[in-house]
Amino acid sequence: MFSGFGAFGGSGYGNLPQKFEEFFRCYPVAMMNDRIRKDDANFGGKIFLPPSALNKLTMLNIRYPMLFELTANENGRVTHCGVLEFIAEEGRAYLPQWMLETLKVQPGSLLKIGSTDVPLGKFVKLEPQSVDFLDISDPKAVLENVLRKFSTLTVDDIIEINYNDRSYRIRILEVKPESASNSICVIETDLVTDFAPPVGYVEPDYQALQQKQLEERQRLKKSGKFDVSAHQNGSMARRIEYASKLKESKLGKQKFTGEGQKLSGRTGSKEASAVNLSEIQISLEGEPAKLSLPDGQLFFGFPIVLPRSTTDGEVPSSKNVFKGEGQSLRKSNKRKGKSDHSSTKSKTPRSPDVIEID
Repeated sequence: MFSGFGAFGGSGYGNLPQKFEEFFRCYPVAMMNDRIRKDDANFGGKIFLPPSALNKLTMLNIRYPMLFELTANENGRVTHCGVLEFIAEEGRAYLPQWMLETLKVQPGSLLKIGSTDVPLGKFVKLEPQSVDFLDISDPKAVLENVLRKFSTLTVDDIIEINYNDRSYRIRILEVKPESASNSICVIETDLVTDFAPPVGYVEPDYQALQQKQLEERQRLKKSGKFDVSAHQNGSMARRIEYASKLKESKLGKQKFTGEGQKLSGRTGSKEASAVNLSEIQISLEGEPAKLSLPDGQLFFGFPIVLPRSTTDGEVPSSKNVFKGEGQSLRKSNKRKGKSDHSSTKSKTPRSPDVIEID
């Protein structure tokens, strides 16, 4: 009857999440003691707290992973982060440099740090703050690696990452799902990433660029300094107009009048004709012709004649092919009318099958 009041006991209140909230003096990671300083923490989203904060957190029923809300006492700006280690001096908290710039506070300023809970992230839109970010060949793979050092991403934060000994600053434009904290948790979640154009990036006018290149080529052609090999005009066959030159040579009157020899010893047909390559006049002038080849065929600068199939059953004639005299390692006895191998049987007369004794 009164079992419902058990929810108001210690077991009921023990399941409710409790909030941690303390004030600390904030300092950059560069001001930590050399023995415990970790410079890589500057390119992440986690802070250092004193051991007393860990003692209080263990006595409270908080949710994991430990996420914190940082509020600047001077201007009220807010951001979110995780914790890396509890090794700071009492009353101090060490933050990455980008986090101090986001909160717009100076070293030694007072911060209110409290535990919080943000939803798991599903989507984030990023804006690089420099066009140098375009030099990265695979930015999504780089972010997948560097975001492991972050616990949360908050809208309007300008985080700082390090790649190949270079620092890149990225602004968080949008996160999903939306919440009152405008922040998401990026620990153990599938995050879809989208990029906005970097700050200062201007989309090039490709039509104007092509027109400029065409005018430059025409100017070089008139001056006689145009080098076809230095421009992207396609393959060598297109530059020398191989297809048209080959067609013209085939229409000529001269044919191949020699004889071919096969491996089988037979004489090739005299009707076969070939192209006289010496009569082909190769020039780089004019519009390059397109080289159209069937699938699976390569161009090496000359016609490819496939070998004749050997499945037709032809066998080379062996008549009078070899006229020499062979030598054997074993001395031959054929001249004497003897075989090469002597008989292993004994030359003694055969004994009779039955022996009679008087």
